[in-house]
Amino acid sequence: MKVHSGIDAGSGYVYSITGTATNVHDIEEAGKLLRKDDKVAYGDSGYSGIEKRNDIKNDEQFSKIEFRINRRPSSIKVPDSYKGINWDKEIESRKSSTRCKVEHPFLIVKRQFGYAKVAYRGIAKNMNRFHILFASANLVMCARAGRSQEFCLA
Repeated sequence: MKVHSGIDAGSGYVYSITGTATNVHDIEEAGKLLRKDDKVAYGDSGYSGIEKRNDIKNDEQFSKIEFRINRRPSSIKVPDSYKGINWDKEIESRKSSTRCKVEHPFLIVKRQFGYAKVAYRGIAKNMNRFHILFASANLVMCARAGRSQEFCLA
């Protein structure tokens, strides 16, 4: 089982999750994770070509989203003799630094709540548990940020 998450780049809070079998590719769940008001979406190299998919291309809102997808590391070619700044690598590093916020809620779920290994009980039952775990992770991040309880629950 895999859990796919949609996370706000500004706050780092999880706003949507979906669960699939492990043989379902990440790009197939991307349309379910995007919000109508998203302007920019970040993803790893598994989301390459997302703007060409019919569910994204044919949707009026999703077709306007700017997708900033990391390239595969093997596609960044620079000769060893080059001594300057590798701008392609620098750009990919900037994308990764924004995209790393996706991993933080998973860290909280695994370390703080002890959910490091999935006990497979079916996708529906596991998703029930993941909704609670990620909502709790959002509350932990909110409390760490020093925000008031009203703001966290809104």
